[in-house]
Amino acid sequence: KNNMKKIKRLYRCDKNRMFLGVCSGIAEYFSVDETLVRVGWLLLSSFGGSGIIVYLLCGYIMPIKVNE
Repeated sequence: KNNMKKIKRLYRCDKNRMFLGVCSGIAEYFSVDETLVRVGWLLLSSFGGSGIIVYLLCGYIMPIKVNE
C-alpha cells in the first residue's frame, strides 16, 4: 500500500488563459473562479505597479501545465 500523498503543484494553465496563464493556474490551484483571481491581481497591480513585475516573474518561473 502506498501511503504517499499526492503533492499539489502550482502551474501556469494553458486552458482558460488570457496572457501567460498565471491567474488561471492560481485559480485552479485554489479551486476558485479565474475571474476573481484576475480582478484581485488587477487591483494589486494598480497600486504601485509591482503586481505587473510579480506577474511576469511568475510567468517565467512557473512551469506550464498543458490540459488535455
